[in-house]
Amino acid sequence: MTSPDAPSLRLSVVVATYNRLPLISRLLEQFATQTLAPERFEVVVVDDGSKEPVKEPLLALTAKLPYALRVEVQANAGAAAARHRGVLAARGEVVLVTDDDMQVANDFLERHLDHHPAGSRHVVLGRIRPDPSIGDMPLFERWYAYLNHRMAEELSVPGARAHGNHLYTGNVSFHREDYVGVGGFDKSLGQSEDVELGVRLEKAGCSFVFASDAYVLHGSDHVSFERWLKRAHRYGMFDTQVARKHPDVRGVNPWRLLFETNPLARPLLAATVVAPEATRLLTGAVMRAAKAADKLGLEKAAFAGTSVVYGMEYLRGARNEAGGWTGIAREVARYLQGGGRR
Repeated sequence: MTSPDAPSLRLSVVVATYNRLPLISRLLEQFATQTLAPERFEVVVVDDGSKEPVKEPLLALTAKLPYALRVEVQANAGAAAARHRGVLAARGEVVLVTDDDMQVANDFLERHLDHHPAGSRHVVLGRIRPDPSIGDMPLFERWYAYLNHRMAEELSVPGARAHGNHLYTGNVSFHREDYVGVGGFDKSLGQSEDVELGVRLEKAGCSFVFASDAYVLHGSDHVSFERWLKRAHRYGMFDTQVARKHPDVRGVNPWRLLFETNPLARPLLAATVVAPEATRLLTGAVMRAAKAADKLGLEKAAFAGTSVVYGMEYLRGARNEAGGWTGIAREVARYLQGGGRR
């Protein structure tokens, strides 16, 4: 194992983990086969209060790992707090954040560093590809993979630009100095802390780069539709908080859905805002229709229906955070008056 204080150390990989010992162990073993020389990187794992502690089992792996591994442990405080602790503990000039359920190719780390030339202040968004077993996953998880693919295709078009509100923590690297300089993740946000960090990094002068070659494979153990809906609701709430912090960035305002979504979906979204509880049966009906389309092989229609369901629950969350019609009017006006930044 290489000393983490080695002068050639340039990259720190930060991974937060929670109750996923087999997955984080698999990822650490994949880092052992990287083309990047082991003395040039370290891995910092932060155990966010797993029910079964992971520090001892992970440190037992160090005998067969060629790179420096450190494991931090904290009481459960959420992914943002765990990642923040990991970045502060990192000793590399560049920090790469990924998730414990990812898989990586053996040139993954080298590819990321290639996009950080000397003197640059890049934030590198690597591509998230679906695990080959994506076909066995629930519709809502396949929809999520579809969104990642669509965004990747859009950002891969010549001349396209990535921005701060594109930031996601599944596969991103940045200079530690830039992260610390803007204050790191806002740990008061239960979700959306990645987008909010991205907005601050962009405002601080960082350039965002999409790197299709620095990809990860993403699997999932999410099988609960109810938990998926709850996440959509929470994203609506926390995106509202982010929009209040950054009124000049229209791309983080949740009410953009009423103006930017497919016109055919807008009446359903508007109905959810007007009568959030009365339309819950309607949300269920749309999801059943999406699943029926999926069984018939009509994937495009299934994904479209899933998008509507997500949007309806997302706006319920935004409405809840806005706190009544006066608040809704204020948030919509904030979107309409926002600047040109997406």
